[in-house]
Amino acid sequence: MNVQNIMTNLEAKHPGENEFLQAVREVLESIEEVYNQHPEFEKAKIVERMVEPDRVFTFRVAWVDDNGDVQTNLGYRVQFNGAIGPYKGGLRFHKAVNLSMLKFLGFEQTFKNALTTLPMGGGKGGSDFDPVGKSDAEIMRFCQAFMWELWQNIGPDTDVPAGDVGVGGREIGYMYGMYKKLAREYNTGVLTGKGSTWGGSILRPEATGFGALYFTEHLLHKAGKDIKGLTIALSGFGNVAWGAATKATELGAKVVAISGPDGVCEIPGGITKEMIDYMLEMRASNRNKVEDMATKFPAATKFTAGKKAWSVKCDIALPCAFQNELNEADAKELIANGTWCCCEVSNMGCTPEAIHAFQTNGILFAPGKAVNAGGVATSGLEMTQNAAHISWSAKEVDDKLHFIMESIHEACVKYGTQPDGKIDYVKGANIAGFMKVAQAMLEQGVC
Repeated sequence: MNVQNIMTNLEAKHPGENEFLQAVREVLESIEEVYNQHPEFEKAKIVERMVEPDRVFTFRVAWVDDNGDVQTNLGYRVQFNGAIGPYKGGLRFHKAVNLSMLKFLGFEQTFKNALTTLPMGGGKGGSDFDPVGKSDAEIMRFCQAFMWELWQNIGPDTDVPAGDVGVGGREIGYMYGMYKKLAREYNTGVLTGKGSTWGGSILRPEATGFGALYFTEHLLHKAGKDIKGLTIALSGFGNVAWGAATKATELGAKVVAISGPDGVCEIPGGITKEMIDYMLEMRASNRNKVEDMATKFPAATKFTAGKKAWSVKCDIALPCAFQNELNEADAKELIANGTWCCCEVSNMGCTPEAIHAFQTNGILFAPGKAVNAGGVATSGLEMTQNAAHISWSAKEVDDKLHFIMESIHEACVKYGTQPDGKIDYVKGANIAGFMKVAQAMLEQGVC
């Protein structure tokens, strides 16, 4: 395999899809050496097939706003790779959503799902619909219109969407209601992230953040560190950041900053349970302003407009919001402030330049496809419960999540340990995920 030749061909076929091309390059550069030790992969053109999605659905979503005006958005579903199981991946509603973004997320999801030890392929979808400022009724009508176009292409053994940025339990509920009406069947396994009264798994809303902290704990222990007493800065205040803040606090760490598109809210004394609970209200308000936290708790917080969480001194940085949210300048600011660990909780949360800065300065770093896999892993556990028509306790789900995140960490160590004994978690995660998918593709022939 010649990475540059593959990338040149891919760039010619998909010009301007920068996020997708960035994700592919990172994986190919990580796996090149191992791939070239397997001539059977080269003969079957595994990589050339793996970097193209199985199929992409694009559709118009027309809906009516509260003023009675018709609005039009684009909807997508990328079924990227189904070699090890039904397509599995979230739906993202955000004004910046485009095909490049969803192909990158679907590509990443393929390897992330392989790491979970569960039989799930990679997929992703969403729309350029912007939930910010929309009423509950408008969000319901959009979700119903979106599902009207998507429902025939998904199913519990075909493609199982979940939530992502802009899509939480409310949106999943509205979409499932429409799916049930159209399909004329009560099959809760077609979506995950559901309400607990109708097939949802306990701990699913918290799972991405919880799993990220479990992985971070293993990483720290491997490095001879303990999370207790450490300071953490994280971005975002949605479900992922909420789960991360909750578990970090339970484990004895101190979350000293959260951020949003409007700025950063510094919390010198550490986030409290009341603040964590309020994060859910902030997410549900559709205002997308972290300043609301400072307004609610003025004595314990300090809001600075236009700044990121990475401007606050901390031991550990946890990007929890969006891709490429932490750039080279942010990385250098963190390093200068004494940060010594960064774990991506968002998908591809750091730019390549930021990752390079962390790695060359000896900062502990782990990629999103390993760190945040607890969310989709718990979605997989939800699928299992739905298929068996049972419901597990919080302890059962949490025990399984612990096991999965420990297994992911062990796989990263196995494939990422370098000759000098240091662990390259990026390489480890990419190789571990790739080997599982590649072997499945090889055994299934050219299809």
